[in-house]
Amino acid sequence: MNWILWALLSALFAGLTAVLAKVGVSGVNSNLATAIRTTVVLVFTWGIAFGSVSPSALLNLTRRTWLFLTLSGLATGLSWLCYFRALQLGNASRVAPIDKLSVVFVMAFAALFLHEQLTWHHWAGGTLMVVGALLLAWR
Repeated sequence: MNWILWALLSALFAGLTAVLAKVGVSGVNSNLATAIRTTVVLVFTWGIAFGSVSPSALLNLTRRTWLFLTLSGLATGLSWLCYFRALQLGNASRVAPIDKLSVVFVMAFAALFLHEQLTWHHWAGGTLMVVGALLLAWR
């Protein structure tokens, strides 16, 4: 499968996540809900990892890899905590579009830190995403 199919599957599961989480977070502390979800993700992904690579692969990881994956994990955790709290306070159909503005942040961070070149397509698409998210979230 190519990257487009994987990205579409990611979007599909992210859409399911928002609806399922909105129901699951009802009447529960959002931080506790995030911890439960994270535990499920932890067990699920370690199962897949150990089923697809040798456990000795952990020994071959560099310090740089550990550092950036740890920072990424911290950013993910913060994102999930904020997302679950937003879902608890707002409608999923309004929270999710704002959350998806992460795509615009990815483009900006990729340009700044990874030196990726942004074309007019990126600028136009990013602008449309911001306008679309604001329209969907506007009351």
